[in-house]
Amino acid sequence: MDESAGIRSVQRVVARHRYEILVDCRRAGLAAYRDRGVQRVFFHTEVDDAFAGQGLGAELVQSALADVRGAGKRVVPVCSYVAKFLERHEEFADLADPVTPDVLSWLEDELR
Repeated sequence: MDESAGIRSVQRVVARHRYEILVDCRRAGLAAYRDRGVQRVFFHTEVDDAFAGQGLGAELVQSALADVRGAGKRVVPVCSYVAKFLERHEEFADLADPVTPDVLSWLEDELR
């Protein structure tokens, strides 16, 4: 089965604090976050091995960042994938706040 031919969509799953990318209604990846005031702190992004190499990670993060912009929030890219995406896509650079020790300490407490 050619997974790349499937219908793709990205949705925010508020109760699970993440965005999910779906291919033919099957979760193919996720970008996990926590909200800290006006900041959305992204700390983990993954794409299932069965869907690797199809650009789903970039599609997921692009949609998530567009949603963050629409919500009037800022992005803190603790996740290295999100950080690299922001470096490569200047159209989202205005959303980024730095990763600080304060944010990392807060995130650690939040994830306990």
